[in-house]
Order: sequence, then structure tokens, then C-alpha cells
Amino acid sequence: MMKKIFSGSMVALAATAMLFTACTPKPATQEEQPTLSGLLRSNFQTEHAGKQTDLYTLTNNNGMEVCFTNFGGRIVSIMVPDKAGNMQDVCLGHDSIADYIKYGYQGCNFGALIGRYGNRIGNSKFTLDGQEYQLIANNNGNCLHGGGEVAFHNRMWDANQADNSKIEFTTVSPDGEDGFPGEVSVKVTYTLTDDNAIEIAYEATTDKPTVLNLTNHCYFCLSGDPSKDMLDEILYLNANEYTPVDENVAVTGEIASVEGTPFDFRTPTRVGDRIDDTTSVQIVNGKGYDHNWILATGGDIKAVAGTLYDPTTGIQMDMYTDQPGMQFYAGNFLDGSFMGKKGVAYPLRSAFCFETQHYPDSPNKPEFPSTTLRPGETYATKTIYKFSVK
Repeated sequence: MMKKIFSGSMVALAATAMLFTACTPKPATQEEQPTLSGLLRSNFQTEHAGKQTDLYTLTNNNGMEVCFTNFGGRIVSIMVPDKAGNMQDVCLGHDSIADYIKYGYQGCNFGALIGRYGNRIGNSKFTLDGQEYQLIANNNGNCLHGGGEVAFHNRMWDANQADNSKIEFTTVSPDGEDGFPGEVSVKVTYTLTDDNAIEIAYEATTDKPTVLNLTNHCYFCLSGDPSKDMLDEILYLNANEYTPVDENVAVTGEIASVEGTPFDFRTPTRVGDRIDDTTSVQIVNGKGYDHNWILATGGDIKAVAGTLYDPTTGIQMDMYTDQPGMQFYAGNFLDGSFMGKKGVAYPLRSAFCFETQHYPDSPNKPEFPSTTLRPGETYATKTIYKFSVK
């Protein structure tokens, strides 16, 4: 659910420009070999915000490859085989850390870890234990994805790669950052398994009562060709209900049935069939699909929560999670202004996001599942994206 975010003062923008100017990747050496996805590690090595950026690579016994950067804890590329045995990069992103920083401060969340609160908090404020907290309004008066220009998606994470199959990213968000209470310590572990699955395990603790809703903002393009839209991909969502939104894409608090609406994907359906059905107010409000579905899995991570399938490549992605909801975002705000890998300008709806989550605006909706985290508790959740060929 990437949006172009324009928040902060001119001073902040000037500081951002200085950071970008200082971020010049090292030249590649003659001996350097690219990753399977064509990335050069040297293009991801520089100093930013006082820390060293880098590119990290996980591989499995099937030849699958996933690359990451510690800027935003981002997934940079995902190489999986198609039905012909050819490897396809099914993740949108950039070829260099310079582009991630340049576009990141313009609101680009490609592959990023999102926090402190994924999705929107209405009117950019909430009350916890009788105290009101004012957040940064960066999306039509609402707080989207933490609000700040840095938040979790543009911060420098500490990386610890244990082996070729696992990498941990950690960070500490200080008390009061972007208006959120409590010092929060976060660890996110990515694991690449030999059955072609990417497991994402989130953990966090706090020293004060706070709210937390972490997710990943990977843009999946199962055709491997992000120069065109993905409307022919087939979507299945294990959800009987969803949470409608207002004209600013903030949830209204209503829980609605998908029955008889463009939001019913209980039978696998081509994404493009109803995405522009303007007889639906919800389609108009979201400019297509940008909504939270209430998963019918009951938190069972062994149950398929959603599936995306590309008929051309035969690549299928099954998603599993213990979270109660998932934002399916169909790239409605991609417009060709973000230059991606291999010089491709990503057009409208050229990739889709499966953002597992608690419901948007839960801190202001006591009837929704709670996102409150208190001292002594551990925030722990897991999401799995598993790839196969059909």
C-alpha cells in the first residue's frame, strides 16, 4: 500500500538531499560477480546515517535466491523458477542503495519492513491508558506506516547473517519516536527454506505501554515482467469479510461481508476482473484494491490465507500467517515515477502486496483485535510466502 508521502519541513527535505548526495556507491571491482538477480554488492555498500549499508544474499538447495539490504530491512530481489525452469525475479526494487535512499524518502516502500504501525491510524492520534498520543500526519490527515520519513522503512537496521539460509535485522526505536510511546526493541528474522518459502518472524518488546503492528511491504510480480500490469494474475483470499474504508482509505470501523462484492476472492479470480468496478464505492475509495481482508484462518499458520498465481510463468505464491488480517494492495499508486531494477519504470498495478497485519486503526477501534504491547510481553508473529510452479 505504498503511497507517495510528503511530510516534514523544508529543513527535513534539505537534510534528506544531503544524505542522498553523500550516498555514493563504491565502484565495482573487476572480479566482482553479480547475484543471480544481477545485483552488484558494491552498488549497495556505502555509509548512510552513520552506518554501513550492504547487500545480503540467501540461497537454498533448489537454486532459489533472495537478496536484502539493511536500509529498511528490505527484500531487494526474489529469484524463483518458472514452469519452464527459467529463473524469474518476482520482487520489485532497485539496483543500488542510492536509488533506495533517493526514492525511499519520496515514499517508496519496496520490500521494506514497516513500523511502528503498518497501515493507517485515523486522524494521526490514539489514546492509550487515558493518554492521547499525537502522531505524524502523512496521508490525508492519517498516519500511514509509522508517519515519519524514516520510521522503520528508511532506517538503518543492524544485520546478522547466520548462514546462507537465515538473516536477522534488529533495531531500537526510542521512546517518543514519531509520537509513539515506549522504547521498542525489534528483531526480524528472514529464513529461506528448501521448500522455496520465505519465513518472516517478527519479535519486539517495549519498556512502556505502546501499540505495534509490523509487516513487510514486498511488491510481488509473479510474471517476472514489471514493465506491464499484473491484472491477469489469479487471486485467492481465504476471507469472508473485509474492513471498508472512507474516501481517505481509512477504515470506517465497519466489518462487511465479501459476498456479492468485488472483494470476494474465495474462488480464485483474475485480479483485473472487478478492480475498476466503479459501481462499488469501496473500489472508488481505494482506487481499486487497497483494503484489509479479515482472514478466516483463525490464526492457524498452517492454513493457506491467500494465493497469487501467474498463468504465463506458472509461478504460484501461497501465503500463510498467524495474523488476523491482510492488506491486499494492487499497486494503484504506482505511476511510472519510480525507476526500478534494469531501468524499468514501474507502471500502474505492475505488482501486488500481501501485507499481513492486525486491522488498520485498531488503537482507535476497541472492537478490533488489540495491538497494545505492554512491558513484560513479547510481540511475536510469523508470515510465510511459499513459491511453487503450477
